[in-house]
Amino acid sequence: MAENLNVEVRTDRGRVSGRIESVGDRLVAVFRGIPYAEPPFGALRFAAPEPAGAWDGVRPAVDFGPPVPSCDRMNPANSPAGTADPAPDCLTVNVWSPEVGATGLPVMVWFHGGSYVFGHAGDPVYDGGPMAAEGVVMVTFNYRVGMEGFGYLAGAPANRGLLDQVAALRWVRRNIAKFGGDPERVTVFGESAGAGSIAALLASEQVAGLLRRAVLQSVPGLYFTPALGADVAAVVAARLGLPATAEALRAADPAELVRAGEEAFAKRAEQADRWGVLAHAETVLAPVVDGSLPARTPWEALARGAASGVDVMLGWNREEYRLFMAKRGEFGTVDAALATRALSVFGRSAGGERAYREAYPGLGAEELYERVCSDWMCRVPTLDLLEARAQADGRTFGYELRWPAPVAGGALGACHGLDVPLVLGTLDSPVARQLLGPEPGPETRELSRRMRGAWVRFADTGDPGWPAYGVRDRRTKVFDRSDGLAVDPLRASREMWKGSVFGVLDLAPGV
Repeated sequence: MAENLNVEVRTDRGRVSGRIESVGDRLVAVFRGIPYAEPPFGALRFAAPEPAGAWDGVRPAVDFGPPVPSCDRMNPANSPAGTADPAPDCLTVNVWSPEVGATGLPVMVWFHGGSYVFGHAGDPVYDGGPMAAEGVVMVTFNYRVGMEGFGYLAGAPANRGLLDQVAALRWVRRNIAKFGGDPERVTVFGESAGAGSIAALLASEQVAGLLRRAVLQSVPGLYFTPALGADVAAVVAARLGLPATAEALRAADPAELVRAGEEAFAKRAEQADRWGVLAHAETVLAPVVDGSLPARTPWEALARGAASGVDVMLGWNREEYRLFMAKRGEFGTVDAALATRALSVFGRSAGGERAYREAYPGLGAEELYERVCSDWMCRVPTLDLLEARAQADGRTFGYELRWPAPVAGGALGACHGLDVPLVLGTLDSPVARQLLGPEPGPETRELSRRMRGAWVRFADTGDPGWPAYGVRDRRTKVFDRSDGLAVDPLRASREMWKGSVFGVLDLAPGV
């Protein structure tokens, strides 16, 4: 392959023309913005995804498709991405291939995060080049988020964002061999809401045959009953003076619907008497367990042997919640009263303040606050899923990222999202600079190389390079300045939360 030359591939809908680009000392064929489904607007708004139509001639695949309607919550200055009808192709896939003419290369499909309300595959932190340079065919894609993808609306299928993800995986199954990939060796991997989405898919029969392995990074514990999902959607729609029905919202401006969702999130504490702990969470939208996709919670499904033929790797970051503390300027400001409230709200199922103080003696208010919030948000949900999978005798690997982000004097610790640029190798992206600094040093680059190598080995062979996790020894890989193996690294939290398996969140009793 020669740099800057175009390269063509015939997909099942028509020919696409990508470009050869350099990634380090490798040349990679890159195809961006290939539609896998019709634009989900107009008559198709709030509907299940429809396969993309065929086209004549050669379709340019050089630019990313536009993002779905959303607002980047981590960078609020970015305005909501609206669109008009007829809408552009936003349900698109992007493919990076180290060798289009190859056969049987492992395939890795990235599910971006974003609290189920924002995110898009065109973000530079999700660039697939560094992964492809390791010898895999890398795929990223957009899926509907916010009310478009996860609002529980009368007259519309639930979890349309998950349905988009299944449609993207079906596109991969049909087409990836044309890009050099092996459709029998597809590994899905994602972080935060992306990991939560993968967990929901593993609990469903709809992905049977579409994937061989899965990596779930920082799984959130948020899944709703239909009653709670409907109530959240009603609160959002009411801000537009509309009922929460597909028919009523179909004509609503997408940017206005995004704004309504952000306003409901900002004022979520007002719904504490109805939404319970959700009124204090980092999002008010998540998959609804509706008996279909998913049929039950991931913890219950995996404990019963769901996805038994899929190799799974799960892990968390040691100080998940510090990212949100930094965003709100809470470092140095958490007092005993705030810590007590958090321990009561988020730690109730584990025994509350008394249990945490006994399990973690000597911790101050800010440390206890971070500990219980990190446990509730991602650490314990991920650990419980790891336990459920291991108890069902599924082939499972666990890891913990313990390495502290080298900014803010180390105050961020191993915070939520830190793993993303490290795993993907996108250390020079804007998001990475916020976490890693403007010029990642040798230690950062070496850790990224080790993590990326482990993920690629897992995708290639099913073995990331450390022992499988078992409920007797609980051996867990630790990524730090010096890597190693730990035995039961979250033992204190695990024992507190034992018996309090994460389930669906429901409306408060009596509502």
